[in-house]
Amino acid sequence: MGGAIAAVENGYYLKEMADGMYKYQKEVESGERIIIGVNKDELTEELPIEIFAGDPEAERRQVERLTKLKEERDNELVRNALGELRVAAKEKAVKNNTNIVAPILKAVKAYAPSGICSVLRDVFGNMSQVDISEAM
Repeated sequence: MGGAIAAVENGYYLKEMADGMYKYQKEVESGERIIIGVNKDELTEELPIEIFAGDPEAERRQVERLTKLKEERDNELVRNALGELRVAAKEKAVKNNTNIVAPILKAVKAYAPSGICSVLRDVFGNMSQVDISEAM
């Protein structure tokens, strides 16, 4: 066939995937392939869904702990760690050869996890808005 690139270009892989998906679906529909809850042992009646209600007291305690942590941590250390992370992330965004794990760990040790997310979102954008075709 001329290698993997030629196979992609002439549609071989796409055809093989489509054929495999078609065969799989036919096996499910005919009962040859059993999938619990899809073509065997399906529920006949709707089960009640219990909605989780958080404990307001637990939320209050967590907010209290977080507030105390932010008051007691070394905020200068947090600013420095997040600054280093921002520099490394920008370098990564431009050159894509910078490892940002060490600056992230430094920020974690400085107790700045939400700051880490903010920095990465600022530099790389909101990943839920990225078109998957751009990433390929």
